[in-house]
This record gives sequence, structure tokens and C-alpha cells, in this order.
Amino acid sequence: MLRSILALAVLGAIAGCWYWLGRPLPLPPSPLGQGEKRGCVSYTPFHGDQTPFAEDQIIPDRQIAEDMERLSRTTSCIRTYSAAKEHGRVAPIAGEHGLKVLQGIWLSRDRSNNRDEIELALALAKNHPDVIEALIVGNETLLRGELSIPQLKKYIGEVRQRSGKPVTYADVWEFWLEAPQLVDAVDFVTIHILPYWEDDPVAADDVLAHVRDVRQRITEAFPHKEIFIGEVGWPSAGRMRGQALPSPVNQARVLTGIVAAAKKEAWRANLIEAFDQPWKRRLEGTVGGHWGLYDSTRHLKFQFGRPLSDHPDWAIKAALGMGAALLIFIAGWLGERKSASNWRRTLVVAGIALAAGLTFGWAALTLTKENFFLGDQLRAVIMLCLALVVPMAVSFAVTRGDQLSGFANALTASAWRRGDWTTPVLTLLFVATVVTSLQVALGLVFDPRYKDFPVASLTSPVVALFVLAFMRVHGSLRPGPAEIAAALLLFGSSAFIIVNEGIANWQAAWLAMLLIVMALTTLRAKAAPG
Repeated sequence: MLRSILALAVLGAIAGCWYWLGRPLPLPPSPLGQGEKRGCVSYTPFHGDQTPFAEDQIIPDRQIAEDMERLSRTTSCIRTYSAAKEHGRVAPIAGEHGLKVLQGIWLSRDRSNNRDEIELALALAKNHPDVIEALIVGNETLLRGELSIPQLKKYIGEVRQRSGKPVTYADVWEFWLEAPQLVDAVDFVTIHILPYWEDDPVAADDVLAHVRDVRQRITEAFPHKEIFIGEVGWPSAGRMRGQALPSPVNQARVLTGIVAAAKKEAWRANLIEAFDQPWKRRLEGTVGGHWGLYDSTRHLKFQFGRPLSDHPDWAIKAALGMGAALLIFIAGWLGERKSASNWRRTLVVAGIALAAGLTFGWAALTLTKENFFLGDQLRAVIMLCLALVVPMAVSFAVTRGDQLSGFANALTASAWRRGDWTTPVLTLLFVATVVTSLQVALGLVFDPRYKDFPVASLTSPVVALFVLAFMRVHGSLRPGPAEIAAALLLFGSSAFIIVNEGIANWQAAWLAMLLIVMALTTLRAKAAPG
């Protein structure tokens, strides 16, 4: 009877929590009037698994034309970043759909490539003068350290002289302050303001004030030049940086504010970007692939002024979580069949089921979104399996009255020969959870900038093992050298993550807490006999 009541309560809590998280949230009123279009958006023509790194890749004109037709409904202008290969076919097709183009010229260390880019862009400007409004000579070249200021100035001067079009150079706003000698070479100053990527990341609620402050600072530095915001935007998915949280609602609110301010205060601003670009995850992690107004399947993520949910798939997450919780209850019931019924243990199983049920669906649906490389995908699959199997195994062990054993029990042949595999199997799952926790922790220590915080998949196995470790223990606790070393690494990593990410980053704080809990659990494991 108690188990049934608790199971219904846990299932109801899971459903209610995800219903609340998935509710549509209000957005500010639309800044655009009836039929009015927003300004420019950045565009690159890659779909799905297409990438600029593939030499033999062919992107058909039809694909670009479909993009232009879709963008022309809500946008008046696009910005490109190159004039070579498929990028060189964008401007003519955009013109056919009534779009203006800010034509990019990609500059790098490769002088031969630079020459090709310049000649191709000049030809486009000559052949499509009514489409191409300006030429952007170089994009964040100083940020990447690929050209000197004199080299860059020479390229800009040549394009300006030969094209007869307005020219500019685009870079992160700080680099303009470090290279004021470029100002006389351009017709207008193009700055990038990306509050998420700032050295001191800006929260979504503070983005508009930050953009205003930066724009005013650049205006005061170069009062005789027009200031064009060449990139401004917000990601809809990915890891937090400081206070900066990527989410669909935050993206919609930030872009609504930018468009409204640009209209009211007569700014020129280009939003980054038109469509999600999955290939950017290779360079910038999950967040790199989620800056688009449209997702990678070309569906508009939001409409100005309409309520929006951060979890539109909440029902699926709830259903998966409820299924996981039921399996955990069943595992506890199976364990109890071999021992006396105990209401305290039933409550413990309910707590484990609740933790797993609230996070399992979330972990399952972020499996493909947050993992680009094969190694990350394999780890994610392993962690998702652990997120379900470990709580089930622990629930079975809890109702039997079993204890958490040290690493050696997974390696000792005698433990497997006893006929009851519960202890060695549970220990093997324990070892797997510790190893994956260490892999996540050390990744965030040695390569922290683009790594995600996999709190959804790590929470349920860590909580379950922690509960088992701190239940009644028979005999002495003697963690071995391996357990102590793992705990020290986990403690140290958690401290680094908190210091590096800051306490405002709740994703980092959550993960650090899980690592601390895992470390404490490791020190509570009962050593194998002998």
C-alpha cells in the first residue's frame, strides 16, 4: 500500500514539475509593425552535417534559394562572410528574392587565398551593384592574430579604391579600440557585441544595457564614423558562462530587445545568425551550433511577442522520467521479495526514483544535442545507461539491505563465484560512475571553455550511490588507495570548477556539488575483505 502511494506521488511530482517547466512564458511585445521586416542577419549556407571544411562538398543553388525565400519573408538584408565557393553564389540568389547583401571577404594568413577572395568579391560587387550594399573586408582577423594592422589596412584600402562601394572591417569591439588607425581606412566601423562570449559574461537580462554601453563607448572613441553592430545575438542552447544562460526564451527576449532598441534609437544592427549551424559545435561546443533564428531543420524558433517555452518537449521528458521511476520501484520491489518489508527502505527507493525521474528524460533528449564528437557521444550513451541502471541496482540493493563495496569487489574473482552477483555488479556500476565523473571533471579542468555540464545524466546515479553509501554500515570503513585518489581528484576538480566558473553559474555549481557528493560516496565504500 505504502509503495503504491509513494509511486503515485513520485509520478505526479515528475509530471507536475515538467508541466511547470514547460509552460509557455510571456515575451515582450513585438517591436515590428504589421508587415515590417527586421534588418540584417548573418547567413552561411550549410545544412545538417554540411561543413565549410569539406573540400568536395557541393551545395546546390536550390538549397540556397530555399533559404533566401524563407528569409525574405521577415528580413531585408543578409551578411555573408566569404566570396569563395558556395558563398559566392549567395548574393545573386539573394538579389532574386529582393534581399540586400553585406558581402564578406574572408582574410587569413594565406595571401593567395586573400587575393582570390578579394577578386571574387570585387567581381560580385561589379556584377550585382544593386544587391551588394557594402563590402566587409576581413572578419575578426585581428582577434585571430592572422594579419597585422598595416597588412589589414592595405587590403581595406585596395578594396575601397577598386570597388566604389562602402567598405568596413568587422571585429570584436575591443579590437577597434586597440587599432584606431584602421578607422580612416573604412567608411563605417563594424563592431561585434556578443555578451555571452565576453570575458565577463553578461546575463540575458542585462544584455541590452551592455550593448548600449559598448555602442556609446565606440561612438565616443570614433565620433566621425557611423557605428554598425555587425554581430549581436544570443544562443538558444548550450552551457552557461557565468550568469549567461543559453535558452530559447532568453534568446527571444534578447533579440526582441535588440530589434526594439535598434528601431527606436536608429541603430544599424545585424543579428547572428539566420540558421543554426551544427558544424560550429566542432569549434565552440554545443552553444556554437545554436545561435540561429531558425533551427537546423529551418523552423523558426520563436515569433516576436508570442509566448514561448524553454521545454516544448516537456511531455516526452516527463513520460521518460515516469517510466524510469516505475522501473526503479519495480527493482526495489524485486529486492524486497528476498528480505523483510521495511518502510524506511521504501521511502529511500521513492527518493531515488524521484531524482532519476526528474532528470532521466532531460538527459535522454539532450543526448544528441550536447555531443558532437564520437568520444563524447559514446560517453553520453554510457552515462545515460548509468542514469537508469545504477538507480535500479541501488534500489534492489537497498531493499535487500546490501552495502556499497569498494572498487576491489568488482575485480575480485571470489566475489563473482559466490553465486550472488548483486555486490560485484553494483560495485562495477559504482566504478563506472566514478570513472565517468572523473572524465567529466577533468575535462572541465583542462579544457573548460566549451565543455557542457552533464548534470542531467550524472544526477541520478550519484544520488543513488550516495544514499546507499550513507545507509547503515556493518563493519569498518577502510577506503583503499584507489578510492582515496579518486575522491581527492573529485574534490579538487569541484573546487576548480567553482572558482573558474563563478557561483552565479548554477550549472557549474550543480555539477561541482555532484562531484563532491561522489567523492564523499567513494570514501564511504566498504573495503573488500583482506
